[in-house]
Formats: sequence, structure tokens, C-alpha cells
Amino acid sequence: MTNKELTFEYLNKEYNQKERSFGDIAKELNTYSNKIRRAAIQLGIEPRDKSQAQSLALKHGRVEHPTAGKQREESVRHRIADGVAAHWSEMDEEEYNKRVDKAKEQWKNMSDQEKESLMKAAAQGVRRASVDGSKMENFVLNKLRSLKYVVQFHRKGLLMNERLEVDLFLPDLKTVIEIDGPSHFLPIWGEESLARNLKADAQKTGLLITKGFAIIRVKNISKHVSKKQMRDLTDKIVHQVELIENKFPSKKKRLIQIEV
Repeated sequence: MTNKELTFEYLNKEYNQKERSFGDIAKELNTYSNKIRRAAIQLGIEPRDKSQAQSLALKHGRVEHPTAGKQREESVRHRIADGVAAHWSEMDEEEYNKRVDKAKEQWKNMSDQEKESLMKAAAQGVRRASVDGSKMENFVLNKLRSLKYVVQFHRKGLLMNERLEVDLFLPDLKTVIEIDGPSHFLPIWGEESLARNLKADAQKTGLLITKGFAIIRVKNISKHVSKKQMRDLTDKIVHQVELIENKFPSKKKRLIQIEV
């Protein structure tokens, strides 16, 4: 194919619509990728950035994911999580706003079908969390079980004649762990919903304490909770569980609150 045949229509179809790479197109035409790249730029076709190119290469199987099928040591995963957490915590407001604006622009440019698909996935995630628990609940659950504590997950019918469910229950210690998300403290679903949540939480807490249970309530008000934050939170919970194990608290001290 000559330069004259490298038309906008051809390159737009192969590069943008079929999501092929310059290298892939060049190989088919028995030429080199920089030639295809230069022709595309001259024709007004904007080359992808490195991130976009890598994503499409993975999507179409042109390259293998660097971590596919590989297990990192726990210490390595922790260092990576700590680095990500530090990056977000140290990000200045300008950079954060740029990322927010970019996300909004991506949403704006999505088709109605793509938006509907994402919203369905989000709704499914909420439903799964109500049955399988949130990531934080499972993180705490797994840690406590690894320390040989008996933990019941989403325990129902803890009190006679009371229809209530608790997130985590340690029967040997008569201790409940409730992990409350932002909707328990912020009007995410509206002021009326918040008022109902606050009232229900207060009633549950009072009832459990009166019946002789200790409660560890985790107030999760963060928009994003990193693995590091979950580890730090779990360490705090384990510490409180150990204190209860050593000496069960008096009635006035049976509500223990932790904020993350």
C-alpha cells in the first residue's frame, strides 16, 4: 500500500473502529509502524497515549497481562497498597479535581447502553454486599478467623423476639462488630433515610447493650478505603477484641466506637 492509499477512511476504520495498533497495521502492510503513525497524524487521527494503547493491547490479546496468573508475596502486596494509599493521600487538590473532571467527562461520553450496564453492575454490587458482606466486613472477618476467633457472619435472631441482624458476632465473647458505611452518617439517600438509619442504629445499640452484649461500631466515613486503611482498622478492632477477651467491659463501656 502506498502513501496515497493510506487514506483517512482506511486508517480511521482500522485504528479507531477496529482498535488495531500502528504496529499491527504496519505488519499487514509490510512496512514499519512509525510510517503508519506519521500518516495518521497528517490525516488528523490522534494517536493513543501509552495507557490507552496498553489497555487495548490487553483487551485484544496482543500482549499478556504482566501479573496474570502470578501471586505476589503478602509483604509485596502490602507495600504496593501502602504506596497507592500514600499517593492518594498526598495528592493535591488540583490533581484530584483533574481526575474527578476526567471521570465526569468519561461518563458524559459513554453511550446510554454503557451507562445502563455500569448502573446494573453497581446495583448488583450493592445486592451482593447485602448478602456476602462488604469488602471491609470480609477483611475483618478473615483476619479474626485467622487468629482463631469464632466469628458468625451476618448473624440473625441474636435476641429472642427481635428481628435484627448484626455484621459480625463473636459468640464466645458476646461481642458484636457493626461496620457502618457513610449512609449511616451522611444524607446520601436523603435526610429522611439518614434519620431512619440513625434511629435504627441507636435502638439496636441500646437493645444489645441492655441484653449484655459488647458492641464495636466502626464509623466508615471515607469515600475510598485502601488496603492499608483496612489493615489499620482491623488492627484496632483486634486490639479491642483482645481487651474484651481479657476483661469484659461494664455496661457503661460496652459501646466501643472506631472511625476510619
